[in-house]
Amino acid sequence: MISQIFILSTKGDHLIYKDYNIIMKPFRGEESKDSINGFYEMVTALSGDQPPVVMSYKGLHFIHARQGGLYWVASTKTNPSPFTIIEFLNRLAALTKDYCGSLSEKSVRMNFALIYELLDEMVDFGYIQTTSTDILKNFIQTEAVSSKPFSLFDLSNVGLFGAETQQSKVAPSVAASRPIMSSRGEQYNSKNHGVLMKADIQGEIRIKCFLPTCSEMRIGLNEELSIGKSQLKGYSSAVRVDECRFHQAVKLDEFDTFRILKVCPSQGEQTVMQYQLCDELPCAPPFQLFPSVEKDYVNRVLIFLKLRCDLPPKRSSYGPSITPVPLSILYSMSQELSSPDQTAELQPKNKALLWEIPRFPGGAQLSALFKVDVPGLSSASLLEVGPVSMSFELPKQTCTGLQIRFLRLSPTQTGLSQRWVRYVTHSDSYTIRI
Repeated sequence: MISQIFILSTKGDHLIYKDYNIIMKPFRGEESKDSINGFYEMVTALSGDQPPVVMSYKGLHFIHARQGGLYWVASTKTNPSPFTIIEFLNRLAALTKDYCGSLSEKSVRMNFALIYELLDEMVDFGYIQTTSTDILKNFIQTEAVSSKPFSLFDLSNVGLFGAETQQSKVAPSVAASRPIMSSRGEQYNSKNHGVLMKADIQGEIRIKCFLPTCSEMRIGLNEELSIGKSQLKGYSSAVRVDECRFHQAVKLDEFDTFRILKVCPSQGEQTVMQYQLCDELPCAPPFQLFPSVEKDYVNRVLIFLKLRCDLPPKRSSYGPSITPVPLSILYSMSQELSSPDQTAELQPKNKALLWEIPRFPGGAQLSALFKVDVPGLSSASLLEVGPVSMSFELPKQTCTGLQIRFLRLSPTQTGLSQRWVRYVTHSDSYTIRI
């Protein structure tokens, strides 16, 4: 259970503070301030550049992460998993950056109401409820405020005495769906348009064994597999993962040298290895989307989507479904699809438009034009369109390049014993801004 969550600047200023003990025990303001000051004194008193992540002060355990030059801190009196709270704090910082457009002391000060609303939905009575963007965007109503950086080449914001006149701009609604932009024109001219902003791969190796007398199974992985950025093996291009975890029954005596896993599998399905890779991915995203949103008539908006599959020509994606989240009130829709096997459906209750493609071969390009009738459509309403979320399955595909070199059973099985390997990639959260 989390007792307190607070965000401090490098100078010790209290930017955000949430005390979950106050609900049960009010009138604890002085004790709360003392704990915050105690944490800051411990952090600043350390001589090393990297303070410990977990520290204790008067019965409280402080777990913190430093993001954007700020201290993101959670305190607890119990003994929860520190990795869970660290992951929560990093996720809170990432969500704050996504909602506010940047991560800094100024953006936190300008969007304190939005951050408090985020905390109210993410944590209840000290217990973490959710950190999913798809769930939170249905509840967050506060509009984000952005700060335009000062530039000597743009004097339009400079007043009579050099002061800022219109530095802050309020984003249109649905700020929860994407980092804010002051207008759609700025969004398309942004340096980040068309650039991969964030990518994570989470994979696992599973085995299904139905042999009654299998004493040991040897699984050979890529010999050039490296764990972390500093470790390299072999002379060819290394296959890298940031971290990996193994089942407790896996023997690793040959893993460091030969990248071989040894396990005595039980009957049924078992996960022997889990791995994760962040940011620097070895392959490009499988899809590229080229959107266009325009106002047609008084109450009609045109949504044109051109989707390209960047897989090799011999590969295919199965069941991709594309869901742009349009405007608040939808009435009717007509569509023009590039092939007859595609389908499209308007879902007014979900405020969504579903475009389904049964099979998408690599190197192909598909398009769709949707004419959506929206009562009371305005130019500002066009900013509410997006983002686009996709779900798909890529058979025979591993995004990290991790492969099974061999699969051997010991002792050798008599009779029929089929050994085969299947690769598949599933989408978890694949979101594209428009």
